[in-house]
Amino acid sequence: MAQLDRVLRSNIKLRHLQLLVVLDQFRHLGHTAEFLAVSQPAVSRMLGEIESMLGQSLFLRSTRGTEPTPAGAAMVRFARSALAQYERTRDEIGAVESGAAGRVRVGAMGVALSPLLADAVDMLKQRSPRATVLVETGDLTNLLPKLRLGEIDLFVGRLEPGYASPDLTTEVLYAEPMVAVVAAGHPLARRRAPKWAQIAAMPCVMPPPWASLRVKLEQQFHRYGVQPPEDIIESWSYHAISVFVRRRGAVGFMAQSAAREFEQAGALAVLRLAVELDLPGVGIIAMRDVAPTTVAMQLMQGLRQAAVSRRRPAR
Repeated sequence: MAQLDRVLRSNIKLRHLQLLVVLDQFRHLGHTAEFLAVSQPAVSRMLGEIESMLGQSLFLRSTRGTEPTPAGAAMVRFARSALAQYERTRDEIGAVESGAAGRVRVGAMGVALSPLLADAVDMLKQRSPRATVLVETGDLTNLLPKLRLGEIDLFVGRLEPGYASPDLTTEVLYAEPMVAVVAAGHPLARRRAPKWAQIAAMPCVMPPPWASLRVKLEQQFHRYGVQPPEDIIESWSYHAISVFVRRRGAVGFMAQSAAREFEQAGALAVLRLAVELDLPGVGIIAMRDVAPTTVAMQLMQGLRQAAVSRRRPAR
């Protein structure tokens, strides 16, 4: 254990960490060498150096490529976290030297992307025009690991109770209902009261099967005595929903505020259909023991201000 501690504190260099991350990404020595612009023997030699220092085999080599061992997977997680912290510190110092306001990395679900995050970024840019905002979209399953590794500074989206954890802080901003949408000009858009049976008979764009929202939508169909649709496309992406709703004449489901923006742009129409789901509120998740940078704090303040105009009692 003492040797391992010494290696991690003193012997491991940034180039070693970068190699581990790239090798884990490509799972192939040749592709890793090509990406790093070095020879394959150089990659093998550097990996051997790391394994010798640790006294552990980190990747299993075969004709099909490489696969991390349990120790290798642990080292890759360490490497990703250390490199993310390095980049964060580099950006902060660089911002001070250049007079810029810094850089903040946000993981956002579609429900929070627009107008909430867009409004908050507008506020940040009014205050600090040279601040940089990196936005990565996705859901909790792929964004929370990035938050824990330090690859993003905060998450904005629905605060699913199942993801609560002592290492995270959560802040509910407002409740956001869900609505059903169709293409502008779709026959259902002219109906005063579309029926769930009509929706079930049509193509639908639904959340992925592992999402709690998918389960709640299927329960809504059963509540009205009909089976969920069989002709479905699965996606979290509001852009994908918009595309397939328009191309296939499908029904999609999205946050009310985002749907209203699509409707105002003439791309979609919101159905007069009560989508009565018990949904978690929209809010912010951050790491409890990681102090946010100045620009991250400014963006969070902008999110709070942007939420005031659309806040509703959270369920």
